[in-house]
Amino acid sequence: MKYRKAFALGVQNTLVYRWNFLLKSLLGLVPVAGALYLWSALYRARGGAAVSGYDFSQMVTYFVLTLVAESLITPAEEEWQISADIKDGRVSAYLLKPIEYPVFRLVLYPAARLVSTAVTLVPITIIVAIVWSHLVLPPNATAWLAGALSLALAGLLQFFVSFAVATLAFWLLEISTLVFIVFSFEYFLSGRLFPLDLMPPYFRIVSEWLPFQYEMYFPIAILLGKIDGTALWRGLAIQAAWVILGWLGCRWLWSCGLRRYQAVGG
Repeated sequence: MKYRKAFALGVQNTLVYRWNFLLKSLLGLVPVAGALYLWSALYRARGGAAVSGYDFSQMVTYFVLTLVAESLITPAEEEWQISADIKDGRVSAYLLKPIEYPVFRLVLYPAARLVSTAVTLVPITIIVAIVWSHLVLPPNATAWLAGALSLALAGLLQFFVSFAVATLAFWLLEISTLVFIVFSFEYFLSGRLFPLDLMPPYFRIVSEWLPFQYEMYFPIAILLGKIDGTALWRGLAIQAAWVILGWLGCRWLWSCGLRRYQAVGG
C-alpha cells in the first residue's frame, strides 16, 4: 500500500514537468531525423544494398524503435535527484520512514516513465506515421514477447546504472563529470548511435558479456528478428543476470554509503 501511494505521488510530481518531457521529446526527434537522412543518403549511394545485414527499412525501424524505447524505459534525471537527496541531507527523512529508499526510487521510476510516454506519444506518433511504409514488424509471436520482456529488463538495468552512479555522491562532492563520462560510454556501447552489428566481430564478442548492449540494442535486435533461437535465450539469461547483479550492486553501494553518511552526520 505504501509503495502504491508512492507510485501515485510520483505520477503527480512528474506531471509538474510534463512540458519538460515534451520539449525533450521534440528535441530528441532532431538527431533521429538527422540519422535517418544520413542513412538514406548512404543507401542511395550504395544502390540500396544492405549494410551489415540491415536493409534501409530495417535501419529506419531500428532508429524509430530506439526513439520509442528511450521514451518507455530510459531514466530521466534519476541520478541527479538521488544524488541531490544525498548531498542535501534529505535522505535522513526517508530513513525515519518505514520504506526502503532504493525500493522507493524504483517505484517512482515507472511513474515517471508512464508520464513521459503519455506526453511524448504525439510526436512519436507523428514520426511513426511519416516512416510507416518503411517499418518492419517483429517476425513472430516469440519476437514480440521476448522483445517486450527484454525491454522491461533493459529498463531495470538502465535504472540500476543510474542509481549506482548517483550513490557515488556519498563519497564525491560533485558527480556531474563522472555521470557525463559513464553515460557517454553507455550511449555509444548500448547501440543508441547505430546498430552494434556494424562493429567488428571482436567488439561484438566482448560487448555480449558487458551490460551496455542489453540497455538498448538487444531488445531492439530481438524485435527486428536479428536475434533468435539459442542466441536469444542466452542473451536473455545474460541480461537477467546483469539485472540481478545491478540490483545487488545498488543495495551494496547504498548500504556502504549509508554507513559513511551516518558517520559524517553524527
